[in-house]
Amino acid sequence: MTALLSVRDLRCARGGVPVLERVSFDLAVGQALILRGPNGVGKTTLLRTLAGLQPALSGEVICAEGVTAYASHADGIKTALTVAENLSFWAQVHDRTVPDSVYATFDLLALRDRAAGTLSAGQKRRVGLARLAVIGRPVLFLDEPTVSLDAFSVAMFAGWMRDVHLAGGGCAVIATHIDLQIDAPTLDLTPFVAAADADGGSDADFL
Repeated sequence: MTALLSVRDLRCARGGVPVLERVSFDLAVGQALILRGPNGVGKTTLLRTLAGLQPALSGEVICAEGVTAYASHADGIKTALTVAENLSFWAQVHDRTVPDSVYATFDLLALRDRAAGTLSAGQKRRVGLARLAVIGRPVLFLDEPTVSLDAFSVAMFAGWMRDVHLAGGGCAVIATHIDLQIDAPTLDLTPFVAAADADGGSDADFL
């Protein structure tokens, strides 16, 4: 099966300090990988390196250009715009249109004309996650995507990930402590922490 994403012997750092090393895996169409490990182990650093937001110290991230998207703890929405205007903005950036189904999928039908600044933390998070369905990138790097979500919204997001994104030919690397009920292997990053004498070792305060 052809891999959408291949990672080979990746070594990555934060602030110039090595954090993880020897990370390798492949993801094919329809596959997800769940990143595990204690706080500070380097999950965010790995995701940012995979997404090309910071350079790797060594190793390879093999993926086609223009197919990836990274979502962090930030919702990435403009508070002065309505929900519909926010999603339309992201659709225009990626030369796409907003599918009507997105509003129902992320429980936003009643909120589409509300200013994003008036939403609760969980509602803002749903708008932020709805961007992923709007931009249509097949390879997703997600850092704690369910933060601020209640159990219903977590299940809703997991359903979209499983039944729409993965079933539709995408893949995802997800850092989460939540059981998303997705058939996906986990990768505990603890064994990949850079050795203490590796150019200064890792520093959990900056991960």
